[in-house]
Amino acid sequence: MNEVTFLTVAEVASIMSLSKMTVYRLVNSGHLPAIRVGRSFRVPEQAVYEYLRESWQGAEVDGR
Repeated sequence: MNEVTFLTVAEVASIMSLSKMTVYRLVNSGHLPAIRVGRSFRVPEQAVYEYLRESWQGAEVDGR
């Protein structure tokens, strides 16, 4: 069975080189899936890398 690793908003912001507020906006808009744990969010690590991969591929298409 696959284990899911969850990251805090601060960890996601660091990985993606974004502010925490931008990560919150991505979560609230539905672009980045997350679960709520108490008053904070946790984002599946795999979702972060999928989002980055899709963003990178989109940039390649737009740049042509």
